[in-house]
Amino acid sequence: MDRIVKDDKVELQDSDAWEVLGYSFPTWRKWQILIVVFFIQISINTNASMYSHAAAGVHKQYGVSEQVARIPQMAFLIAYAFANNFATYVVCRTLGGLSTAGGSVTLGVLADMWEPDEQEFAVAFLVLSSVGGSVVGAIIGAFVEEHLPLPWIFWIQLIIGGFVQFVHLVCIPETRSTILLDREAKRRRKTGKDPNVYGPNEIRGGHKITLKEIRTIFWRPFYMFFTEPIVLWLSLLSGFSDALIFTFLEGFKPVYSQWEFGTVGIGLAFIPILIGYILAYLSYMPSINTFPQIWWLLFLAPLLTIGLFGFAWTSLGPTHGVPWIAPMIFSTIIAMANYAIYQSSIDYKTAAYGLYAASATGGNDLARDFLAGVAAMYSTPLYKNIPGRPVQYASTILASLAFVVTIPIYVVYKKGPEIRAKSKFAQSLDKRFSERKEKRRKSSVVGLETGSGEKERKQHREHV
Repeated sequence: MDRIVKDDKVELQDSDAWEVLGYSFPTWRKWQILIVVFFIQISINTNASMYSHAAAGVHKQYGVSEQVARIPQMAFLIAYAFANNFATYVVCRTLGGLSTAGGSVTLGVLADMWEPDEQEFAVAFLVLSSVGGSVVGAIIGAFVEEHLPLPWIFWIQLIIGGFVQFVHLVCIPETRSTILLDREAKRRRKTGKDPNVYGPNEIRGGHKITLKEIRTIFWRPFYMFFTEPIVLWLSLLSGFSDALIFTFLEGFKPVYSQWEFGTVGIGLAFIPILIGYILAYLSYMPSINTFPQIWWLLFLAPLLTIGLFGFAWTSLGPTHGVPWIAPMIFSTIIAMANYAIYQSSIDYKTAAYGLYAASATGGNDLARDFLAGVAAMYSTPLYKNIPGRPVQYASTILASLAFVVTIPIYVVYKKGPEIRAKSKFAQSLDKRFSERKEKRRKSSVVGLETGSGEKERKQHREHV
């Protein structure tokens, strides 16, 4: 990217102050930030799954059908423990949906601290929090539903969310490079080290965001979603996978009730899903998996179909001699596939779109939240209203859909580089990345030459 020179003001760029950017944070600092972000993600996704444990209470307390009681689940949440009627639940849940951008923003933070070719471990860690949060919410929600009144479903979410946001406020520094460069430029001018240097925002007129910039920032995720084939395909893949998972989870109650599992027991039945997520996460560790991320997905994605078919026909219950652990084993397999789909799609887009990672992955959040929210409306009827064996047939339908929605993975693997080469976003990012690496290389060479010259002069003086 060309340096801006305006009057006597010179723009401070990444290569001029690399040591102050997030990329140069010490490892312990990066992981401190990442761990806090991990728990923020847990909180966000806990909110999405805990509401299902409120549906029965809403049905009883406000006299609406169970289907109507699930409407707020498709809008997501903000604090509504004070709600005294059903309409308030719907309105506040919608407001909460406006705050679900946290998932994309956290990936933007990650892109501020790791180069695209160094981020796999960090992406895998954050994805674990994103998918694992919904399981944590299901387990906590079961205990709250069993032992506490309805409002406590929401009070617990508020307490968890408030705590992690407080920790975020206290412990997390700014990571965006333009802000850090502005601060460094001010420091240099103040010390007299470089009186003509200004940060990127300063030289462009300050931190004020124009209406045009707001429109651009708001519109970019949608623009990329509809015009970048890779963003669209991988987002829809992740969204459909998430919707299938949310729908499949509705089958837990009728399935495990056959073995006389109560509310808490059904909540604990989610633990195998958490185990599946952890196993898939470990399989993505660089020390274990040295293959490209999208390549590994080629082998894990079919587990979604296999797991759903297996779950369907091990759900026949004790009357057919099936032990309760059998569907749990297939739940673990399903979870491994779901993690792999989300992890690989996020990692691929974060690496491919760098600076625009938050916008590119925003498509993931849009697809996942929308499709999973819609799933809340049809999942219960699906598992109740199919004639014959409703639970088994419902999961079999999901398995068949899983086979179809995983096909784009193989298209992206084969044609991805070719498709990406035609992307304007990707081309501009590749150019910027190459220029930045070249500047850093030249800066390092100059530093080494300067250091070597100083050493030779010192040795010469000592010799004389």
